[in-house]
Amino acid sequence: MKHHDVIIIGAGAAGLMCAATAGYRGRDVLVLDNAKQAGRKILISGGGRCNFTNQKVEPHQFICGNPHFVKSALARYRSSDFIELVERHGIEYHERDHGQLFCNDSAKEIVTMLLTECEWAGVNIKLRTDIINATKTDNGFVLSTSAGEYSCESLVVATGGLSMPKLGATPYGYKLAQQFGLNVLPTTAGLVPFTWHADQKTRFEPLSGIAVPSTITAQDGTQFSEALLFTHRGLSGPAVLQISNYWQPGQAININLLPNENALEKLQQALEKSPKQSLRNTLSQWLPKRLVEALFDAVQLDKALNQLGHGERETIASNLNAWSIVMNGTEGYRTAEVTLGGVDTNELSSKTMQANKVAGLYFIGEVVDVSGWLGGFNFQWAWSSGVAAGMAV
Repeated sequence: MKHHDVIIIGAGAAGLMCAATAGYRGRDVLVLDNAKQAGRKILISGGGRCNFTNQKVEPHQFICGNPHFVKSALARYRSSDFIELVERHGIEYHERDHGQLFCNDSAKEIVTMLLTECEWAGVNIKLRTDIINATKTDNGFVLSTSAGEYSCESLVVATGGLSMPKLGATPYGYKLAQQFGLNVLPTTAGLVPFTWHADQKTRFEPLSGIAVPSTITAQDGTQFSEALLFTHRGLSGPAVLQISNYWQPGQAININLLPNENALEKLQQALEKSPKQSLRNTLSQWLPKRLVEALFDAVQLDKALNQLGHGERETIASNLNAWSIVMNGTEGYRTAEVTLGGVDTNELSSKTMQANKVAGLYFIGEVVDVSGWLGGFNFQWAWSSGVAAGMAV
């Protein structure tokens, strides 16, 4: 049986970050993963450019059963620390809206950087290896794998969530947590597009490809102002992905299609300026014509503005500033960028990520009940939680 100080299950963002951190401390580290290559989710992220962090990362941008849990790790390894690492490796990057940082060239550069750091830190990475079982011993843990048996003092679980199963996502990390008596909170797909009901699909499917600025509000009051995209299957775009983290099945979402504008005032001004202009032509100056025709009745659209009663104008304005719609559901884990829920943070030390009940057992990254907003926050959680555990194992 081969012994290592630390074994990390999962060669993704959090696992590789933890491995390099521990390796630099002189720990003998082995990383195991069932995939053919390391960092597969990194490679496809950000449209292949990897939105690796954000200029400004705050605890309120994370969803977690215990809102204070993320503070320690995020404060001890900041986005500026990761940016410094990226710059040290000569990776060129650019900033987009809301402080999001992307590689100029390719997400491969981030994976190469992490693998280089692991190599410099003396980390051993073994891919295409399945874990058969893990048991606790007096001195640590024993792992039976498809590549033989290994023992270690510290076991770090960095297995990720359930999102994007085509990349090899499995519930293994949750099962391992439960095996050792830890509570796992129910999981759902997060940062995920919505799908239409059948009648909505007939009405809105022709709008596929249209994107408009919007402000979307969830039933709990959470609000995001970003682009809204109509698809064949439903609604997507940054605003929708963001709000999906705060949505429960059956709840309505409220969409403002004219953010920062008062639709009733705009209608009133249009009426005064061009009373005989049709509602269709008026609204088509503000929104794509196809969207206008899908939202409003053709008979109403053909009326001149001076033929609309005050009550009608109010209803039209309300549909523009506060379109309330109940979606059928979400696309699920197939396209979700993150998994909400996971290993209960009340079971873990916020400083080290170690399980309170099981000495030497650590959980980091997406397997934990921590999910960030769209915009590099989930990667920052991977880096920060990975470093927190890497300093402790």
